[in-house]
Order: sequence, then C-alpha cells, then structure tokens
Amino acid sequence: MKGILKIASYVFHPIWMPFAGSLLYFQLTPRFFPEEVIKAKLLAISIITVFIPIVFFFLLKNLGKVSSMNLSEVKERKWPLFFFGMLTLMVLNQILDRYNYPEIYFYFLGILGATLIAYIFTFFKVKISLHMMGLAGFTMFLIAFSRYFHMNLILATSGLFIALGLTASSRLYYKAHTNTELILGIFAGVLPQFLLFYYWL
Repeated sequence: MKGILKIASYVFHPIWMPFAGSLLYFQLTPRFFPEEVIKAKLLAISIITVFIPIVFFFLLKNLGKVSSMNLSEVKERKWPLFFFGMLTLMVLNQILDRYNYPEIYFYFLGILGATLIAYIFTFFKVKISLHMMGLAGFTMFLIAFSRYFHMNLILATSGLFIALGLTASSRLYYKAHTNTELILGIFAGVLPQFLLFYYWL
C-alpha cells in the first residue's frame, strides 16, 4: 500500500493535469479537428505546461529557492505559482481561443483561477494541496465535459474519484498536508471549473 500511495503522488502530480485535460478533450470531443492541428496543440501545451515548468523548477532549486517538487514550504510556492499562472495565460492567448476551442479554453481559464487562488493563499501563509487542486479541477472538467456532450464517462469519472482518494491518502500518509489543506485544495480546483461551466452553454 505504501508503494501505491507513493506512485499516486507522482502520477497525479498537478503538473500533468493541464496536459491530461487537453489530451482528454482532443481524444473525446465530437468536434472535428485535423490531426495535424491536434498534434500541434498538444505539443505546444506539453512544452508550456510541463517541460518549461520543470526547467524553471530546476533553476529555482539551483538558486536555493525551492527544496523539492512538492514545494513543502509556503514561501517556496510564490514564484512557481506566479510563473505557472503566466504560462497558463500564454496558453490562453497564444494556443487556444474561446471560439474554436471553447471547452478546453475554459478549462485552462479555470486552471488560471485555481492557480490564482493558491497564489493568494500563500500571502496568508496557507499551503493548500496543489495535488488535490489539480486533480479535483480535472475531475470537475471531465464531469462538465460528459454532461455538455451527453457522454457516458462514468467509468472514467469513478476512476478519478478513486485517484482523488489515493492522492489524498498519500498526502496525509507522507504528512505533506492536513485535512484542511486537502479540502481547500479540492475547493480551489473545483470552484473555478464549476463557475466557468455555464460559459460553455
């Protein structure tokens, strides 16, 4: 069980969630997009939301600003969250637009909102769970996606709820967060996605 919890903390790391949502969208959406467009969008999103943040993390680590990818100290979170917010804005302004990709556009807008919430919390020295924030936001997006397109994604949704349980257990087991920090993370992830769903309609 210990091994499963450790794996969960890596597999469901928040850095993967923007790309996971993008992959889900382009794989399942009934809208037609040329394959070349899909590949280009996914490549651009993976570079901006995965590879660049990893490079930025190692830069901060070499400068002594962060100690690990878990960003266990509140003071370590300000620069990564701010930088990730800027990268999310870049995706919204350069890669996606609300007219051709409305659902995934608002997913990223929700990610930006969640990132802003987490960033604001750092000024109050509150460390919300970024793992729960990312995974809960992705889960809410999947639920909204299935409802909007009238798709039966109950198995995928159930799997994500199990993933949420495993990730929460992992964060508690390794004493990375308290129950309150986990709950705040869930609300920070779900609330922007829930509010923005009505703009899809």
